[in-house]
Amino acid sequence: MPVEHDQDPFETRLGHALRDAGDHFTTDRAALVDGGLARGRRQRLRRRTAVVGGVAGVALAGVGGTLLTPWDDGAAPRPGTSGRPSAQAPVAPVTGHELLESLEDMLPAGEVSGQEAKGGADRSPAPYARLVFDDGKGAAAVVLGLDRISFGGQHARQTVDCPDRALVRHDACVSTELADGSLLKLFQGYVYGDRRAKTKLWSADLVTPAGQHVFVTELNAAAEKDSPVTRPEPPLSTARLKKLVTDPVWRGYVDSLPEDPVEAQEPPAQPSVDSVLDTFAALLPRKAKVVERGEDYSFLVLDDGEGRGYVQVDVQPGMGDVAGELFGEGSETLPDGTRVNFRENGGDKGVAGAVMWTVDTLRTDGFRVVVSALNAPTQHDAPSRTAPVLTEAQLRKIALSPQWDRYR
Repeated sequence: MPVEHDQDPFETRLGHALRDAGDHFTTDRAALVDGGLARGRRQRLRRRTAVVGGVAGVALAGVGGTLLTPWDDGAAPRPGTSGRPSAQAPVAPVTGHELLESLEDMLPAGEVSGQEAKGGADRSPAPYARLVFDDGKGAAAVVLGLDRISFGGQHARQTVDCPDRALVRHDACVSTELADGSLLKLFQGYVYGDRRAKTKLWSADLVTPAGQHVFVTELNAAAEKDSPVTRPEPPLSTARLKKLVTDPVWRGYVDSLPEDPVEAQEPPAQPSVDSVLDTFAALLPRKAKVVERGEDYSFLVLDDGEGRGYVQVDVQPGMGDVAGELFGEGSETLPDGTRVNFRENGGDKGVAGAVMWTVDTLRTDGFRVVVSALNAPTQHDAPSRTAPVLTEAQLRKIALSPQWDRYR
């Protein structure tokens, strides 16, 4: 995975469920693995992403029955639930019914349908509530989820950092620290980074010093995909998203969840983006000039005089347990046991003429280095050249360089 993120070539935090905003989906499906974590954590993250749907992968139910819900400007806690101090142990884990009831209580006046939820009492890997809300201006999907995060750790930083515009096109993103020390990210983007559909995705992420994570996502359609846009914008403004996600009821609900020893483990510290990019840049052919580099994601934009191209490197220790998933038929094994695989595709952004080349390598100790190149300056732009800026041979040489051994 790229440094500081859990997803693979050409993507930024959804892989975390709604943690990195916009359309941080993998374009290299074979590389959908959380690098550097134990298999148990990877599997748990996959289950969570499947349930909540990733950053924009929220497949919500269509419009069905309706329920009128008044807006409470005071955001008063519901009796028996929101009054719990976050440090006080609850009697029982929050239920899906409680999550839905609290979410509906906090919405403006309108009709609610398609409700679905799972709570800690349902042994869900990621408690959530999702529904379709219509304030009279069009049906819109709304999802709320709860989680725990080690505050101050890599996972928390990924959650509240705004994405790089070179990776994720968006209209606005603000990350701030609240008076109580909590971190809040408010994001306004799109389900599709290339905007081939006008489905907007707005989200809010809150991470508290106690490690409580609350996130809300809304669309301007009744479902993420295969559903027409129903309104110009999602129904909740950023101010209302902030009010909703910071309501104290959610913190009490997070505290009610059973502790998961696997999830409680913070992933091993990753090398800094600057360090990885410095190593990457030193391995480039002289003709390729760096014109842009990622600040919190390990990518470069190169220009060799024939058009700009996007390249990315992923450094992942501890990946030996997924060798079978990543290096199947057609992969190569070198004399020292290193596995090598080359993949070519056009990405999944629907950009005509896009070509992506990836060289994936896995050392015998499970240390993985993946280098990818695209024939465009970003994954959303039209190609600026017929082939990627780095050849397959150059990608292979970079990925197999012993210079990466410092990160093993």
